Amino acid sequence: MGNVRFLAVESMTKRDKWVLGIVLGGLVVVIALASCFVFFILNSPDGWSVTRPFDNMFGDQHLKTTVALLELYKLRHGSYPDRLADLDFMGDWDRIILWTVAYYPSSDRSGYYVEVTRGWVARPRLTYPPEFWRGTGYRAELRPR
Repeated sequence: MGNVRFLAVESMTKRDKWVLGIVLGGLVVVIALASCFVFFILNSPDGWSVTRPFDNMFGDQHLKTTVALLELYKLRHGSYPDRLADLDFMGDWDRIILWTVAYYPSSDRSGYYVEVTRGWVARPRLTYPPEFWRGTGYRAELRPR
């Protein structure tokens, strides 16, 4: 059992070493290219057209979850929270919004501005009619410059 070796370099032929080098080199190239591709997608302001529907779908859900949790918090506490991490009774899946939504409360916690910074992979493109925001504490003027 002690004599069994896997990929023992000293027992490999010159051709085997050459093939192994090409395979390992190819693997490094593929990993490097994939890393660059993912980096480009994640840092692109508009994302990639293939991910757009999923970015919008996830972003829409994250925004609506955030607004619902903020409004419930205000109903229970009388004002909006200092930060999203202060929200009550968040489920495990709700915690995703902590990484994908930017929240800017007013100084007196009577209103807020909220935006989705990441959908599935990149920033989604979301628009909502004014009726969506009616009855909420959302105030566009609180958007940071």
